[in-house]
Amino acid sequence: MRNGVDKIIFSNIVTGFHDVLSNDRPSGYMREHNQLNGWSSDENDWNEKLYPVWKRGDSRWKNSWKGGRVQAVLTSDSPALVGSTLTFAVNLVFPRCQKEDASGNIVYEKNCRNDTDPSPDQYVYSWTAWTEDGAWGNGTSHGHHDVFPDGRPFPHPRKWNFVYVFHTLGQYFQKLGRCSVTVSINTANVSVGPQIMEVTVYRRHRWAYVPIAKVKDVYVVTDQIPIFVTMSQKNNRNSSDETFLRDLPIMFSVLIHDPSHFLNESSISYKWNFGDNTGLFVSTSDTLNHTYVLNGTFSLNLTVQAAVPGPCPAPSPRPPLTTPSLYSPVPAGNNPLEPREIPDEHCQIKRYGYFTATITIVEGILEVNIIQVTGVPMPKPQPENSLVDFVVTCQGSIPTEVCTMISDPACQITQNTVCNPVDVALGDMCLLTVRRAFRGSGTYCLNLTLGDDASLALTSILVSIPGRDPAFFLRMANGTLVSVGCLTAVFVTVIALLVYKKHKEYKPVKNSTGISVKGKGLNVFLTRAKTMFFPGNQEKNPLLKNQPGIL
Repeated sequence: MRNGVDKIIFSNIVTGFHDVLSNDRPSGYMREHNQLNGWSSDENDWNEKLYPVWKRGDSRWKNSWKGGRVQAVLTSDSPALVGSTLTFAVNLVFPRCQKEDASGNIVYEKNCRNDTDPSPDQYVYSWTAWTEDGAWGNGTSHGHHDVFPDGRPFPHPRKWNFVYVFHTLGQYFQKLGRCSVTVSINTANVSVGPQIMEVTVYRRHRWAYVPIAKVKDVYVVTDQIPIFVTMSQKNNRNSSDETFLRDLPIMFSVLIHDPSHFLNESSISYKWNFGDNTGLFVSTSDTLNHTYVLNGTFSLNLTVQAAVPGPCPAPSPRPPLTTPSLYSPVPAGNNPLEPREIPDEHCQIKRYGYFTATITIVEGILEVNIIQVTGVPMPKPQPENSLVDFVVTCQGSIPTEVCTMISDPACQITQNTVCNPVDVALGDMCLLTVRRAFRGSGTYCLNLTLGDDASLALTSILVSIPGRDPAFFLRMANGTLVSVGCLTAVFVTVIALLVYKKHKEYKPVKNSTGISVKGKGLNVFLTRAKTMFFPGNQEKNPLLKNQPGIL
């Protein structure tokens, strides 16, 4: 006895495929389904002499493979729209320290420790050379053994070493393969609903075959288009809870599950009803933005329509023409079928997919801006850290927390993260001062977020901390304060972009020359600049109101 393989006993019984492959098939199961292309009825005979059958729990399974049990993993790209192609994949998982090499042999992995004693042999099973199991090497011909369970011969030349038998809908399909194989079926003749695919895998053993794994899985064929919808929104803290913010667009993206590209040539339309009395939106695009302007709970409905290839309807017969006289001939060309009812080879039917969701709309933080940056005077001798105040405003709800993350100029390597609750009384106006410390001179990237339970708004700024009392210049671009070369440019750029920024969506800073911060000169400069370009009642300027609390 070698590794227990001699314990395997074969019988001479010839039985049916349905007895071997399905233990719980209902009576008449095969007759409920049409023929699958290339598959055979499981009423055919199974050669149990070459392919022994072991039930679950049979002790012979323990000796079916050297070093342990082989697991078969069966997957599919289900669900499948009826008429499309459905693909199944089987992957064999070998015991630890075993793998399939480029030639298809099963070998021991190098430098891999197993629980059992290491084998001096390189091979677990060698299909291309003489092995301890005997007589399956090169140059040996056993044609009467090179057959599938139903007696059909293997394709030539035989390259693979595992026999896979797929079984579903009262039919089977046989295939040779290596450690992974795929099989596809067209679902035009498959009944709608859940079905079961079973797979049995055999390996060679002397002049016969040994079962090494069995697996089954459920797949679904449907007459509705399988669709998935993702919903995303800027500043939304958690889209997975289906809670979104008022007055900000939500992006709805539709993914049609069509791995076989069955719908590639179809005309697809998307009909949206957002449940907020805005009417029906029809689009040919798989993405759409929608903004809710009221708080509340809304029922969202989507219908996807596609024209797909389908069976042509049977032509309706026409009543025969009446002849007024026995001797009056019927005009040539008359036919019981109307010309428009002659079947077309390219008939189409409409398929639909549906999606519904209930979403909640709440108030949130819509936008955050840094409107003022001020260096905090420090006593001499100047300490190592530089303190900077950032005056921040926001639109929407009042935040409950503020967080800053200081990193390198590229905004990649984080140096410091600080979060504070917003416990100052802001009233109806979102205006607060955030003070942060910067270690030494240099350029820093500051990401600032304001958050509440439902939202999280972000802005970024580059900050340049000078050395010993250098001159500094400022400008603002895309919501970021950066240094410039002349004071005239400061006036024009700052004021122009204060207006521009109201209409420009914020983009995080990636790289810039930075902002130079020093003293309170910036406060005076911004105030005077706005006075020059926006004359009038300066009491409307929020910077002239009570000094915001410092966080």
